[in-house]
Amino acid sequence: MELYDQINEAKSLIQSRWRGRPKVGIILGTGLGGLAEEVEDPVKIPYQDIPYFPTSTVESHAGRLVCGNLSGRPVLAMEGRFHFYEGYTLKQITFPVRVMKAMGCDVLIVSNACGGMNPQWGKGDLMLIEDHINLLNDNPLIGKNDERLGPRFPDMCHPYDPKLIELARRIALEEQIVCHKGVFVAVPGPNLETRAEYRFLRGIGADVVGMSTVPEVIVGVHAGLRILGLSVITDVCLPDALAPVSLPDIIATANAAEKKLRVLVRRVVAEAA
Repeated sequence: MELYDQINEAKSLIQSRWRGRPKVGIILGTGLGGLAEEVEDPVKIPYQDIPYFPTSTVESHAGRLVCGNLSGRPVLAMEGRFHFYEGYTLKQITFPVRVMKAMGCDVLIVSNACGGMNPQWGKGDLMLIEDHINLLNDNPLIGKNDERLGPRFPDMCHPYDPKLIELARRIALEEQIVCHKGVFVAVPGPNLETRAEYRFLRGIGADVVGMSTVPEVIVGVHAGLRILGLSVITDVCLPDALAPVSLPDIIATANAAEKKLRVLVRRVVAEAA
């Protein structure tokens, strides 16, 4: 079955359980799933019920698609995402973005937990993704292109929508939220990086590093979505002062920062034109 037909089959299942027409799709990363609790009149669909959706295997990811209203606008929120290190292909990882577009979304908000390499930024800070570097050694658009889904050679001059970035920056200032702007680099994982690797990643221009987001953004650009990317810095990765980190610490930091993320996302959803 072609990807286009798989998308429509998944769309039909969701529409059989929820009659809304979403305008915004939201992907919630590690420790950030609590934002789904803000969705009003929610219809929660387990991923395993949706045709061709992978199953999230990460402990902190609930694995549900939450359909409902946020800040007065219909949304689809992924309570947990999929990762390359789980063994999924990038086409599988990005399939939900295709479905969001087919359902009617024109804005995509992606969030993640990441390691901070900019020495001027602190643990628990937020960062607006201005640009990214793909070091996954793969691309979700490789293979046959279906023009019904997007162009063969999508332009990546501005993968993250400049107007949405400026909107989020203004909201952060008004809400007195520390929110930087910088470059995200995606690596396969699941191990964290060595000191030498952090030096390399910083040297090529990255401010933060993570194991997600970039595949979904590439497909979002291909599909014509306006994209806002938000990172929570859950650990500081300075090579000369590097200390071991644990997943519980990362999740705890993400959970603490989520209060700020909720405020930012709620207002962006309400005010995005």
